[in-house]
Amino acid sequence: MTAVLLDTHAWAYTLHQSVRLSKAARTANDLASTRYLSPVSIYEIAQKVRIGKWSEMAPFTDSLLDVIEQQGIQVAPLDPSICLRAGSMEWLHRDPFDRLLAATALALGLPIISADTIFDGVVSRIW
Repeated sequence: MTAVLLDTHAWAYTLHQSVRLSKAARTANDLASTRYLSPVSIYEIAQKVRIGKWSEMAPFTDSLLDVIEQQGIQVAPLDPSICLRAGSMEWLHRDPFDRLLAATALALGLPIISADTIFDGVVSRIW
């Protein structure tokens, strides 16, 4: 495997060395030559910390961009074609974060590392 897209929670689990990250997900993350994180994930973390829904990530918020760089993670593109694809995909799932992640994975031809089964049948998912 050469490249993967990390779902927001999967990336957060790598920061905490969480046991919630499955063995297959950990292996895929470790073996990937390129790991991508969507800018949407950065927004999602900041928003959830701000409203008090993800206190575990609060210590990372101020240094999030530095942490991404230190880990050698590439920030995936978020261009108009990905946004258009996310909005027009024939997929009943309405969560805008997930739709943008799925469209990014499709546009880049990447599997997504995610515990969320909602991606099954839309993109290749590793968990």
